[in-house]
Amino acid sequence: MQRRASAAGAVAPTSPESTVPSRRRALAAAGGTAVLGTLPRFAIGQGTWPNKAVRVIVTNPPGGLTDAYARQYSEALSRKFGQPFVVDNRPGAGGIIAADALAKAPADGYTLMVAIQTPMWNGRVLYKALQYDPDKAFAPITLFPAGALAFGVHAKLPIRTPDEYVAWAAKNAAAVGTYAAGSWPHMIADTWNRTRNLKLDVIHYKGEPPMWVDISSGQVSGGLGSFQAMSSHIERGTVRPIAVVGQRRSPRLPDVPTFVEQGHMDPIFALDGWLPMVAPAGTPEDILQKLSEGVMEAYQTPKIQQLHETFGIPNGPVGLEEARRRWKDEAPQWVAIADRLGIKLD
Repeated sequence: MQRRASAAGAVAPTSPESTVPSRRRALAAAGGTAVLGTLPRFAIGQGTWPNKAVRVIVTNPPGGLTDAYARQYSEALSRKFGQPFVVDNRPGAGGIIAADALAKAPADGYTLMVAIQTPMWNGRVLYKALQYDPDKAFAPITLFPAGALAFGVHAKLPIRTPDEYVAWAAKNAAAVGTYAAGSWPHMIADTWNRTRNLKLDVIHYKGEPPMWVDISSGQVSGGLGSFQAMSSHIERGTVRPIAVVGQRRSPRLPDVPTFVEQGHMDPIFALDGWLPMVAPAGTPEDILQKLSEGVMEAYQTPKIQQLHETFGIPNGPVGLEEARRRWKDEAPQWVAIADRLGIKLD
């Protein structure tokens, strides 16, 4: 069945010396999108990594969980390594634009990416012809937890459970919003279409904020996303959360049961999601290890702990070896779900 894929909230895609730059030179090198901490006043040796700014590509626009992870962890890495980590938002095409840029970058530790899973995992069956090989292009550094993402509906609808949503959608023209083509909410909508004989329209946005605006106004009936991105709409009484994905409830929505608790047993409802931080394949092992250790150190700081609390995510990122293990074990599950659904985006 052909599905409409609109691009509401569109955002157009967009050498320092070998010693630590002064604050003024760091700002000039990083430009307006730099994420800067207070840089240490020690010199970094000639030829050591990093001796210039590091670019951190993000698959999503500013706002939402993926961007928040990129910005706050980049700030912590800037402080640790004494160089600016510059956030470069490149939304669009379900993360493919950003992933293609990373795949073409030198494997030298100066280009990284924080991403949704689509361009690296299930994207291989969603798109007929990628410009990169997902199995060979990326080296995982860590996996950030996506947390218990919530499915929310327009509050004026007579819906308080997933079953009520399915029953309502069977009798009404209904649309589900997603934060990217091929994303978790996209696969949930297609799962319902396949297993419950629905005809849900799927509306793709470039990030969460514009999606929740349309759900809040009633232009779209429901969507899936992070607590922080939907919280203001919950407070205003325009969005009602009815279920969360994964194996446990959200600490910020303790009274909202999981899909599994409510009898929705398809694997797409039970999986725990991740937002990978990756480098180009071939990046030196010592650099990957330093980055992973830096991320794990950052997680222990009060500011990063507050970030996780704000989004209702009780667990933290995983280390390098655990990231590699989960990548190997869990990526095939997401690929299999997308393949079974038969979603094609080109």
